[in-house]
Amino acid sequence: MRTRLLLGLSLFSTGLLAGAFAYGAANLVPTFRSVPIDMRLDFHTELMKMNGITVQGAMAVSALGALALAALTRGRARVLAATAGLLTVASFLITRFGNVPINGRIKQWAATAPPAGHEEFLSRWELFNVARTCTAAAAFVLLISVALRRAGRGATEHP
Repeated sequence: MRTRLLLGLSLFSTGLLAGAFAYGAANLVPTFRSVPIDMRLDFHTELMKMNGITVQGAMAVSALGALALAALTRGRARVLAATAGLLTVASFLITRFGNVPINGRIKQWAATAPPAGHEEFLSRWELFNVARTCTAAAAFVLLISVALRRAGRGATEHP
């Protein structure tokens, strides 16, 4: 029962994380590119205020949930859950050391003006965004495979 609840929590939080990143990559980034730079910087700055709370929370629950699931399972399920947890940690590290420093610059530019060459930083932010989207999506796929393996064995067996 505990493993089922942990799997559900891990799937939910990792799905939210992957979905948030995918939505950003598919919708926000192209929108950012199509609006004037001052509008992009203002919106990006405001968006990061909320994302700082919600995305970090989803990353923490996802990583801890997947790693705890790995501790409670065995065999292939353990490897898959542990890998999912590590991929979520990778999403956190990419965000913390890639996106967040650039977000700080964007916040400064929104208060003043973007410097010459700011496009390079914005492109780098987008690359980090793609990387963390891929790691979060891969973690979600791995947890789905754990759930499908469990369902294939029947509800009474342990993964």
